[in-house]
Amino acid sequence: MQHVRRHTIIVLLFLFAGWWAALNSGCGAPSYKQGENLYRTYCANCHMEDGSGLAQLIPPLASSDWLRDNQDTLPCIIYHGMSGPIIVNGIEFDGQMPSNKQLTPVLINNIINYINHAWGNDFGQADIRHTEAALEKCR
Repeated sequence: MQHVRRHTIIVLLFLFAGWWAALNSGCGAPSYKQGENLYRTYCANCHMEDGSGLAQLIPPLASSDWLRDNQDTLPCIIYHGMSGPIIVNGIEFDGQMPSNKQLTPVLINNIINYINHAWGNDFGQADIRHTEAALEKCR
């Protein structure tokens, strides 16, 4: 009887451990895979795969003080594009970024979450409600 009880306890422990692992498997850092794929399609040609930008023509997104400090305007910039001078990490850029009006708010939000967490960036999580509200204001 003691042997059966010990065996039952061991089986239950293994089942609990498996359940716990399955429950917590989604608790790691998000991969932002869709945002990464969208970035590669719509942004990487100019901002480069590694977010480094292109010399003094196109600003970097990796470790960008401008990106960090302008989170509220990102949805509109991605959607409408941008022109005019900006200073990123102490360097002036005065190019033109094209619009991406084919992107939905969800897709824009995914791109923002990817660039906010790629290349060592830690600029926080974009919320879809904030992205939608920002796009409503700038349409």
